Amino acid sequence: MSLGYAQKLSYKEDVGDVGMSEFFDTQDVLQHKIKQLAQMIKKSKHLVAFTGAGISTSCGIPDFRGPKGVWTLQREGKGVPEASLPFHRAAPSATHMALVELERAGILKFVISQNVDSLHLRSGIPRHKLSELHGNSFREVCPLCNTEYVRDFEVETIGLKETSRRCCDPKCGAKLKDSVLDWEDELPPKEMKAAEKHCRTADLVLCLGTSLQITPACNIPLKCIRNGGNMVIVNLQQTPKDKRASLVIHGLVDKVMAEVLQLLNMPIAPYVRVDLFQIIFNHVRSVSESKYTKWSLRVISVHGEKAPLPFIESVEVTFPDRPELKTAVLNQQPFLLKRETLKSRPLHMVLWVNFGEGCGCRFISIDLPVDFEASPDDISQDKNIVIQQLKKLANENQYCGQSSIVDRKHLPDSGKTVSTYAVATNIVQYNGLLPSKDSDVSELTNKVNGGQEKVNLDDAIDIFNNIVPSKKVRSALTNKVNGGREKVNLDDGIGISTNSVSSQKVQSELTNEVNGGQEKINLDDGIDLSTNSTPSKKARVH
Repeated sequence: MSLGYAQKLSYKEDVGDVGMSEFFDTQDVLQHKIKQLAQMIKKSKHLVAFTGAGISTSCGIPDFRGPKGVWTLQREGKGVPEASLPFHRAAPSATHMALVELERAGILKFVISQNVDSLHLRSGIPRHKLSELHGNSFREVCPLCNTEYVRDFEVETIGLKETSRRCCDPKCGAKLKDSVLDWEDELPPKEMKAAEKHCRTADLVLCLGTSLQITPACNIPLKCIRNGGNMVIVNLQQTPKDKRASLVIHGLVDKVMAEVLQLLNMPIAPYVRVDLFQIIFNHVRSVSESKYTKWSLRVISVHGEKAPLPFIESVEVTFPDRPELKTAVLNQQPFLLKRETLKSRPLHMVLWVNFGEGCGCRFISIDLPVDFEASPDDISQDKNIVIQQLKKLANENQYCGQSSIVDRKHLPDSGKTVSTYAVATNIVQYNGLLPSKDSDVSELTNKVNGGQEKVNLDDAIDIFNNIVPSKKVRSALTNKVNGGREKVNLDDGIGISTNSVSSQKVQSELTNEVNGGQEKINLDDGIDLSTNSTPSKKARVH
């Protein structure tokens, strides 16, 4: 749920029950119910998930009706609650990723969501297996050709209104519309049809983190029961549909789903987010005899030059081989630099791309060599393969910051060179939600092929941490303090990038008080952080 979405909704007096009390099953009861749910999922031939705002609260996104929900606080005259991070940087919860594991295993057939936060898509649920009943704050739709555009920024409108962008299909070009419903809007027929079809087919509908109050969406899971299936509700508040459910679990949905997947011997994989951006270098060859040439450099969104680029805070452009050229610091969008330099002398630039709040890595560096007398070679890689490779690297390294060029196209008629880059900006691991080894749910005995198989739960997930783990620069500085020698430990330091473009920068100086004065400790000849064959820049530490 987006706080912007809540504020943009039309006023409605009656939003149903809010400020609802939360209930927690006792530990023994909870573990018994978790075992029941695991067995039901194991036996299911057509599992459908029906999700609400409660599965995103652990992502830092407030719900609507809970004790600190949006509508609860508004009714109390307290206004909209604050989110713990920017909406566009929210990462999927353990529940989102548990559903991904079930879908990839062929158990979960379809997801129906009332949420507009796009976290099911970010987590990896395929679009054709997802109905977003109330829309998606990050999705625009062409009303003519029905092409969908999923953005990395929150679309500025709700209520199926026109936005500021157009369809990219040259045969269409219609103005796009947002996909988020306002109160008076009807549920989209395409999403409703798919949701109803799968609920009629389902032998089990799993309702997660929803109070099941908003009609007509809340009645869709009941179609499963009418056809002989079962409905399970996992929610902290009571719902109007509890009496119709085969099983009601009052517990934290992340903990429930993590333990269910452990019983099914299905570990929840980390979530890695990969973002894309473009660098446009524009150089128009002059026919004059001037020895200088004008050029420009822009860092833009892959969604268009006028689209916002929410995850980049600033860009620094340095010229390591040309000390006479000043470093350019671009603090505001559009990130645009214009210069005039000798056209007979190649130029080597290094771009430090600094990421904003909610990103797990602070920056990456990109080497950008320019020869004004020659055209650069084009590069074309499969975007999906590049993204999967970056995710694999981030998982193996247990930190983010890896980056790669996806493609580069030189347009001789315009003098532009457009390069697309991908970078792993977040990694989230899901652990700390599981019972200890001596818990009474450490084994589940199942019948397999007529025999007994023990499903061992000891290989648990170790920690749950929304703070991205980073590699540390392990070094020490020797400093005189009070006439003695003291090591200044930098173990709480700077993440290291393993991208194929350039090494991660370690910023340039550490100022320390020595003998009552100020001494700059210059590390320019310091640590080489490169982990690939590309020559790295020297480590620089502030």
